Amino acid sequence: MVTEVVMKREIFGKEISQKSKSEFFSATDLVRAGNIWRITEGLEPFNMKMWLQTKGAKDFINALEQEYGKVKISGRGRGHHTWVHPFLFIDMALAISPKLKIEVYKWLYDSLLKYRNNSGDSFKKMSGALFLNASNKSLFTKDIQNYARQIKQACDVDSWESASENQLELRNRIHENISLLCDLVPNSDSVRIGIKKALEY
Repeated sequence: MVTEVVMKREIFGKEISQKSKSEFFSATDLVRAGNIWRITEGLEPFNMKMWLQTKGAKDFINALEQEYGKVKISGRGRGHHTWVHPFLFIDMALAISPKLKIEVYKWLYDSLLKYRNNSGDSFKKMSGALFLNASNKSLFTKDIQNYARQIKQACDVDSWESASENQLELRNRIHENISLLCDLVPNSDSVRIGIKKALEY
């Protein structure tokens, strides 16, 4: 999928943002969540700016940049994020708390971004098939919004950015089913049957 989407993951009850294309994590979110944990444990808050100035962090960033190019993108002003490469994110998580590092390792091995990108691609394919099969193309924008709501409801999702792997996988399966059914039945039936079959799977 071409479009960069910011996905949300949860740690210590707080959301951590991750970009779907670059896979960079928000270090800003990590520090915010980590400091809540550190304060409850009676520890001093973690200072990302100071940590990034340590020799160990600088050496690691240099080594990562030789291998991967730019590994840190700093936002400016209030409300902006500092985005970091997953390996730098892990190193920062360890500096904050070993418990955070375990969670981050789990994230690196899950398939959340893969399913997000796949379901984005399958949505385009489904939309194209539905458009070609539409009896009244002037109403297609309204129809596709309605179909998207039905799919969201079937997947029991409030926001795709915070959807689980299973929900994204189900959405992808629904999209694929509908794409295949468009050649055989009217669009409304394609959507209804596509959702039903995916839920039965």
